[in-house]
Amino acid sequence: MTSVLVVDGANVVGSRPDGWWKDRAGAAQRLHERLLVADLPHDDVVLVLEGRAKGGVRKGRDGHVTTVHAPKDGDSEIERQVRAATGRGARVTVVTADRLLQARVQGIGALALGPSWLLDQLA
Repeated sequence: MTSVLVVDGANVVGSRPDGWWKDRAGAAQRLHERLLVADLPHDDVVLVLEGRAKGGVRKGRDGHVTTVHAPKDGDSEIERQVRAATGRGARVTVVTADRLLQARVQGIGALALGPSWLLDQLA
C-alpha cells in the first residue's frame, strides 16, 4: 500500500515566525527544497500551495514531491487530494495546524498531524 503525505504549505510555513510573511514565495521554495531532500516515511509527498506562495514553486512533480497550486483555497484542494489518494487505496497523512481541516480529512480516512511533526522530520 502506498503512503502519501499531503502538506498544507501555508500552515507549515506559517507555524514559525521567521519572517515568511515578507516573502511567501521564497518560504514556499525553501519548504519545497527541504521536502525534496527529506527522508520521510512516505512514498509520495503532495505540497499544496495557495496565494502568493505559488510563485515560489512551479506546479508539477519533482522527484517524490508533487506541488499543487490550489485554484481557490488550500483547504478545499487538500481535501480533494486526500479523497483522490484514499480513492486509490493509499494511506494518507495530512500536515496542517487547521483543526477544522484536520477533522475533515480524518473523516475521509486520513491521519492528521501538526506542522511541528513535519518540521521535526525536516530538521
